[in-house]
Amino acid sequence: MAQVPQTLDALAVRTWCGLALRALGRAREEIDAINVYPVADGDTGTNLYLTLESAATAVEAVFAGHAAGPGEPALADAVRAMAHGALIGARGNSGTILAQLLRGMAQVLAGEPDGEAPHRSDGTGLRLALRRAADSAREAVAHPVEGTVLTVASAAAAAAEDTEGDCGTVARAAYEGARTALAATPGQLKVLERAGVVDAGGRGLVAVLGALVEAFTGEAPGGLLPRGASDAHARVEAAQAAHALAEHLPEAGPCAEDTGAGPEDGPAYEVIYLLEAADEAVARLRARLDALGESLVVVGGDGLWNVHVHVDDAGAAVEAGVEAGRPYRIRITHFGLGDVHTGGERPPRERAQRAVVAVVPGEGLAGLYAEAGATTVLARPGEPPASGELVQAVRRAHAREVVLLPNDAELRHTAAAAAEQARAEGIRVALIPTRSAVQGIAALAVHEPERRFDEDVVQMTSAAGATRYAEVVVAEHQFWTSAGICQPGDVLGLIDGDVAVIGADVTTIAETVLERMLQAGGELVTLVIGDEAPETAADHLEARVRASYLAVDTVVYRGGRQGAPLLIGVE
Repeated sequence: MAQVPQTLDALAVRTWCGLALRALGRAREEIDAINVYPVADGDTGTNLYLTLESAATAVEAVFAGHAAGPGEPALADAVRAMAHGALIGARGNSGTILAQLLRGMAQVLAGEPDGEAPHRSDGTGLRLALRRAADSAREAVAHPVEGTVLTVASAAAAAAEDTEGDCGTVARAAYEGARTALAATPGQLKVLERAGVVDAGGRGLVAVLGALVEAFTGEAPGGLLPRGASDAHARVEAAQAAHALAEHLPEAGPCAEDTGAGPEDGPAYEVIYLLEAADEAVARLRARLDALGESLVVVGGDGLWNVHVHVDDAGAAVEAGVEAGRPYRIRITHFGLGDVHTGGERPPRERAQRAVVAVVPGEGLAGLYAEAGATTVLARPGEPPASGELVQAVRRAHAREVVLLPNDAELRHTAAAAAEQARAEGIRVALIPTRSAVQGIAALAVHEPERRFDEDVVQMTSAAGATRYAEVVVAEHQFWTSAGICQPGDVLGLIDGDVAVIGADVTTIAETVLERMLQAGGELVTLVIGDEAPETAADHLEARVRASYLAVDTVVYRGGRQGAPLLIGVE
């Protein structure tokens, strides 16, 4: 067996993240199935997986940045990246709380100016980190409830504090303490007891702590769940019974676990956003959101926060964020009548025959694709979606056959992994390797659900392949390109992914790019205008095409905050 580390360093953090991601991947469906408090929302495992995937990706990026130099990253760099990645990728209550647990650990392991944790890379440091994690997560929840992930985290920290030894010994103690607490959760929440299941968020944390043990000892601990808690039929029955019980239970108020929605008369919306704001503004925000709704969790610090709340007035929740600072990555989910909290044994929604799932770079295009019937995944600048997010979108499309449009050359492998996972779940998935959103628009324009699946895929692939694509972007730093050296602030015109021209004006560069593309012919020009583009750019380019190419039509879309001022397609 290979030697494993007994102190916390950057490599140990990387190993832990990888093992934890795999553990959550294996347990995801099981955790989703036991998510019954206070209703059978069924997404805790998925939310934990997506949150941890974002954390692991951030750690990998730190190692990639050190690949050319000697040695490995510092522990502080790795744990800060882990915490930040989890914060920006947190999903649902469970993911938000996991992000705060990781942030609490990072605060100790990265070192603090007051010297509170003098031995941060050994067993003592790990004990302090686990305690800080549990305490900070509990503080982040407006109304903590026992029998949830908070209880499991506190038990893990207490068990670690009672243990002397190296990191492996401390990690195993924390795992065993968490596992014991997890088994006791049904006795703390009646809805869990009646359903015969343990808390879903706590189950996920036990998996993460089991991965920590494996990272230090090389051996995966067994027995994650108490006897009988993983029975599939019991979980399904529990999901149906839990709702009927939830509105009658005093515990089913504001909670610390993935609730999805309250009882039938509970809040109508889940609102989640990242927020740039000062600490004092966030304190006021907590009070306002607590008065507006329930399931309030606010995590983060140092100017960046992740806000999660269930409310009836989603607009008011967002406005509260605007008053506190700058909210972005806003996600609002409506708990409509078709959701699980309607009660009863409603028949499962029948799958559609075919659907299209597309990654889009801006809110404007998301609306355009949605109007055309596609299920969309929003990719913001510097934040590409992970494979788990794409799989979740495929599931959300709820179809037997799915056409997947990544719309980005760098997402092809991520999309391929997502397609494989979806196929393993029995969904027929075809991946069309679109490299730009304008190619996706062309593919979607010829999509016909009534055609045979293979024929539809061929036609969509042909339309995408016949569309040349370009984008106009602003350089952020100096680097070599095929058109010469660019400087920060230069405007770059890229054709089919390669830099073709460098200049200083967005409209001028766009016109040059368009001229070069149309020299090879074309029938239709698609312009997707981002918020960063000059207001006159679209009119100028449309007039230029009309004046010089009489047989070429132009269509203009507003892309919103898409990262690039302008996307261009020529069919």
